[in-house]
Amino acid sequence: MDEGKMDENEWGYHGEGNKSLVVAHAQRCVVLRFLKFPPNRKKTSEEIFQHLQNIVDFGKNVMKEFLGENYVHCGEVVQLPLEFVKQLCLKIQSERPESRCDKDLDTLSGYAMCLPNLTRLQTYRFAEHWPILCVEIKPKCGFIPFSSDVTHEMKHKVCRYCMHQHLKVATGKWKQISKYCPLDLYSGNKQRMHFALKSLLQEAQNNLKIFKNGELIYGCKDARSPVADWSELAHHLKPFFFPSNGLASGPHCTRAVIRELVHVITRVLLSSSDKGRVGALRLRPGPRGPRVCEASPFSRSLHCQGKNTPERSGLPKGCLLYKTLQVQMLDLLDIEGLYPLYNRVERYLEEFPEERKTLQIDGPYDEAFYQKLLDLSTEDDGTVAFALTKVQQYRVAMTAKDCSIMIALSPCLQDASSDQRPVVPSSRSRFAFSVSVLDLDLKPYESIPHQYKLDSKIVNYYSKTVHAKDNAVMSTRFKESEDCTLVLHKV
Repeated sequence: MDEGKMDENEWGYHGEGNKSLVVAHAQRCVVLRFLKFPPNRKKTSEEIFQHLQNIVDFGKNVMKEFLGENYVHCGEVVQLPLEFVKQLCLKIQSERPESRCDKDLDTLSGYAMCLPNLTRLQTYRFAEHWPILCVEIKPKCGFIPFSSDVTHEMKHKVCRYCMHQHLKVATGKWKQISKYCPLDLYSGNKQRMHFALKSLLQEAQNNLKIFKNGELIYGCKDARSPVADWSELAHHLKPFFFPSNGLASGPHCTRAVIRELVHVITRVLLSSSDKGRVGALRLRPGPRGPRVCEASPFSRSLHCQGKNTPERSGLPKGCLLYKTLQVQMLDLLDIEGLYPLYNRVERYLEEFPEERKTLQIDGPYDEAFYQKLLDLSTEDDGTVAFALTKVQQYRVAMTAKDCSIMIALSPCLQDASSDQRPVVPSSRSRFAFSVSVLDLDLKPYESIPHQYKLDSKIVNYYSKTVHAKDNAVMSTRFKESEDCTLVLHKV
């Protein structure tokens, strides 16, 4: 990329999160990622450069090691003309969601990250005359805490995502509760995975987006977004899954197209396209870690029918979901067990503030940092070193809990050789595909107190409202049966 010849008209708004904003090039498969800050908070150019370089280093030295090099794209830090950045900021402002405009794009440093556009990424030579479909999934945490430090019994039964849904709807973040439960997606059981993906398609929130040729065609920005239209989505997807156009329109067509999409995504998620090592981590939830969330609508519906939820078929060890789950499970103690250790590190830093750099809290995220993450012991010896290792593992685990998986699909000819590229079949076509991960910034050390308070808020709200309501229903049912009389006849 020639930084000296930058034209803001060649770039368009792509999306943004809480801390960064992304623009995509109209022709080339690249994006620029800029940091965002509140209007009253300014950082020096050197600080912004180091922040971005830390993101690159963490991806390269840590997440690539855990997840595999085929899945992780680190990018590079670039310096751009300030006038280009200012004009670009003005150009895209009207396209930004109102809920995200509380922070401004960094227009003062000129630094950004240049990355491949994963919605259009062509790891292999896809057929040029075919469009590219990309599905972005933010799967969230795929296990129920197994730590003995957990004091809220509810956390051993209901997953964080399902509990958090109720608080988000109550505070107006979303209109209605999603039926999606991460434990269904991570189960490896196709029936549960299909249900999870259909639930995401019904209530996408910020956990699912679909792009066609890099353009967003399906997704939800905030609670004000219109209700998802499956028929419109099916219209976009029909040429991919039924290229001969032999399928009529209408509800039957819509259901058939959505079913094909769900089946293809499931097959891709269970595939192992990274030929590298499985990863350094060998974690297991153990007998204390439930494999089914009691709040999952899938589990509840089967329970009402008197059936048991199929626990899991098991994820293939080479697939990205399996690797992501292993990294998430670096959260060995849960935030309840982690928070006292965070306070131990804080007390040490108050006494020896000059040690912050030595402890690598703000980087560098190098090989030495990675090696310390492999210590999976949970026996506390009372040292700062032990506390720091668990804190750093928790930060990495939280990063994996909030990452996104990008699945790029492109139709390929039936007689095309598949020797050099992974291919997934559907009923009427075949797709070459690539799988990638993004949103891999290490979660900030300073966010741990917030996570501790949020965890308590989520659990308390769920316990007081939802669980209390369930208990009331059960109590009513019991009272209704109190007046029954059992008559025994002698035979």
